Amino acid sequence: MAPTVRPTVAQPLSPHLQIYRWTWTMAMSVFHRVTGTALYGGTALVAIWLVALASGPRAYDFVAWFFGSWIGRLVLFGYTWVLMHHMLGGLRHFVWDAGYGFDRDRRLGLARATLIGSVILTVVIWALALVLR
Repeated sequence: MAPTVRPTVAQPLSPHLQIYRWTWTMAMSVFHRVTGTALYGGTALVAIWLVALASGPRAYDFVAWFFGSWIGRLVLFGYTWVLMHHMLGGLRHFVWDAGYGFDRDRRLGLARATLIGSVILTVVIWALALVLR
């Protein structure tokens, strides 16, 4: 049996970012993935701290000095925001997995709450840490 030859027809192209309008939900989905990846770096920071702690006073003093410097604090502040944003994004997905929040207004509200809530939580955590120190 001879193979069937199909006429050449222009196939539809898949939609891409030049066609889609950027939305809050799309942005928060991208941020959720980026923050999930950035958590690997934060885990490395925790591992470095623990290894320095186990290695003795000289190693720990150096790591404590770095994390106490302005650049170290900036890195830790960023890590705190990444952690909070990813956590709230995970809660947003949990709400969706439970079958809620799919209408347009709730999707937009959850996306905005993820970003705003992560900033507020980060500032509150750092304010408490600096006050209670």
